[in-house]
Amino acid sequence: MGFNLPDPAACHAALYIRLSKEDESEGPSQSVRNQESLLRAFVQRHGIPVYDTYIDDGWSGTSFDRPGFQRMLGDIEAKKVNMVIAKDLSRLGRDYILTGHYMERYFPEHQVRFISLLDGIDTGIDSTANDMTPFRAIMNDLYARDISKKIKSVKRDKQRKGLFIGGKPVYGYKMHPTEKNKIVIDEEAAPIVRRIFAMALSGMSCRNIAQYLNDSRVPTPASYANLPVAKPGPYAGLWSGERISDLLQNETYIGNMVQGRRVKISYKSKKCRKQERENWVVVEGTHTPLVDQETFRKVGLLIQSRRHTRSRTYDFFLKGLILCHECGHPLAVLNRKNAKGEDILYFVCRTYQRFTKAGVCTCHSMKEKTVTDAVIAKIREVCERGLNPQKLLPIAKEAVEQAEKRGTAARERKALQSRIDSLTANLDQMYLDRLNGLLLDADFQRVYDRVKLERTQLEEQCKKLEPHQKSPVRREDRAKELVQRFLDSAETNRELLVSLVERVELTEEKEIIITFRFARSSNGKEGLI
Repeated sequence: MGFNLPDPAACHAALYIRLSKEDESEGPSQSVRNQESLLRAFVQRHGIPVYDTYIDDGWSGTSFDRPGFQRMLGDIEAKKVNMVIAKDLSRLGRDYILTGHYMERYFPEHQVRFISLLDGIDTGIDSTANDMTPFRAIMNDLYARDISKKIKSVKRDKQRKGLFIGGKPVYGYKMHPTEKNKIVIDEEAAPIVRRIFAMALSGMSCRNIAQYLNDSRVPTPASYANLPVAKPGPYAGLWSGERISDLLQNETYIGNMVQGRRVKISYKSKKCRKQERENWVVVEGTHTPLVDQETFRKVGLLIQSRRHTRSRTYDFFLKGLILCHECGHPLAVLNRKNAKGEDILYFVCRTYQRFTKAGVCTCHSMKEKTVTDAVIAKIREVCERGLNPQKLLPIAKEAVEQAEKRGTAARERKALQSRIDSLTANLDQMYLDRLNGLLLDADFQRVYDRVKLERTQLEEQCKKLEPHQKSPVRREDRAKELVQRFLDSAETNRELLVSLVERVELTEEKEIIITFRFARSSNGKEGLI
């Protein structure tokens, strides 16, 4: 096939080569060596100077986040490359949307000429082969979708047979040294797993077990496997109660292969989502167990017995507003019985609660009622001192702005007016249809009366939602009313609390810091002891 190359010397070509595992199934003609040989022969025949060769070996065409491809784009941006040559369009990619983006927008905008040898595509000339490019891209995408389904089917079949197809076995196991898709006990990590089950069986909570492991400086499964930290934070490299709970409920430790707990969202995406338990693939007796089934069953019952206490929530006045001053995380609430057997709620730092001896934060324990009473008292004091409407204007202004942002009435009026305009247009059209003889008089009168009645009702609703402009309420009066309403119902009205207070912080020294939604000082905060 001939290509029109008027000035080959002006070209700075990039030879792009891609090969994925799926492409290898098509035969040796798709190999990296074969592609490069074909491209080299082409550029030598036409005397085209080559700037560099970019190879992505083992990369799927559904993703464009490939090292070789990205390096080529960098050279294009630097104006080092003005021509891209590939064996066929599928080498560029199998996602028809992104392939079209590069073909129709990116390459033309950067004055890059793309040539696909086997497809006869050359964006430097006007040809029918170029017109077929979108359809070729779609076919390549369909091929990738079909391959993805086949691979998923093969993997699912292996899972049902009890073969391990994951990247890393669960903590306590490792890949079999000789047999593929088999796992065996990791003698180095197995004692830790057995110790965790023994501690759970003795009655220790998951949080206390995590604390013990952190104190003993036992590496976490991720650290042990040398896995990179996805989201570094104060808990990185530490055991947690959630991690222990998941481990204790994993049937892999009784010899059952558990797979399919997560599934990819799409063949074009690397992101995964959690599967419901009924969709997991569990095959019994595939490998040597680490714990016996009776121990596993008893530990599961102990975890279930504590579940209702962990998931219980308490409704308290400062919910969602109170934070730890030191670490910035929301405070947890614990229920403790006093000497009389009464339930008393305490604020506790959640970071300290999870990692007590890790030194990340401190307890911050304080009665919920004590903190709440102090906050209400301080807000009463602030409001009484500043009852002057002029001083409280910032509060009222913000409250009004918040209400306007919510704008429920305004949105309703807008929706009603849109419907009214639509009905009016329908009436106009019906009248024209009647004049043109397309609508009988009887039908016109029946439909006209119904639509007009509906429009009248909507207009009445719209009037009710209109703001009263004749006697506007001054912002000063709104501020005074807001403060007085709070003073009258400070202990029960959460809405007014949130309208005045942005956040409450409890310090290690039991100091309460309130951040108001209006400026009381240079930092907008006021401290309480």
